[in-house]
Amino acid sequence: MGARRASEDGDRRIGRRALIVGGVAAAAGTAALARDELARLWWRVPGVEKPREPGAVDYAGARWVAASDANWRRADRPDDFGVDMVIVHVTQGSFDSAVRAFQDPGHKAASHYIVGQDGRVAQMIRELDVAYHAGNRDYNERSVGIEHEGFVDRPEDLTDEMYEASARLTARICARYDIPVDRDHILGHVEVPGTDHTDPGPHWDWDRYMELVRRARTEQARTGPSGSPSATAG
Repeated sequence: MGARRASEDGDRRIGRRALIVGGVAAAAGTAALARDELARLWWRVPGVEKPREPGAVDYAGARWVAASDANWRRADRPDDFGVDMVIVHVTQGSFDSAVRAFQDPGHKAASHYIVGQDGRVAQMIRELDVAYHAGNRDYNERSVGIEHEGFVDRPEDLTDEMYEASARLTARICARYDIPVDRDHILGHVEVPGTDHTDPGPHWDWDRYMELVRRARTEQARTGPSGSPSATAG
């Protein structure tokens, strides 16, 4: 799991006064960074934010289990931060222990999804929002994080059901944000700059996983989001 101090990746809140001051500075041409920040945060103006339905999931195969709001930052992706990566994690524990950790405000980290060894999927943070999972602020803002139940030194934990369920999830995320299905955009936590984590570990079969994601992506393109043949399918 990706630990993250709140001071390093906390919510960048902006109030009415900051909007006014930042707007004046931008108009005067003296704060290029402030303009960029305001452009990202326009959705915080009352009445602009996307509607949110409590308990709604972004992936039809997932069950909603909310993470502590101390372990993620409210956002409006991909409007404020483009999403161009999926980051693969291993929990170093059971499915239930990962859920408990992500519900603990003192943990200061959580991923968007957890995939169990039996193939079940829990969504704990909306894809709209920034999860503290990668140990790198930029990567957090640009990615969706997926935890997998098990331990990195136990290859038997990486079950067929887990690989297949995770691949379907990743394929759907890639389709939603037009993310290329390749190893430049689907990463292991160990590959995030600055991290001290080793997951998903040496037993994670990247060749197998990427083939499953590509296969799922092709099938989803053929059938459409609902599972029925899409209008564009040949």
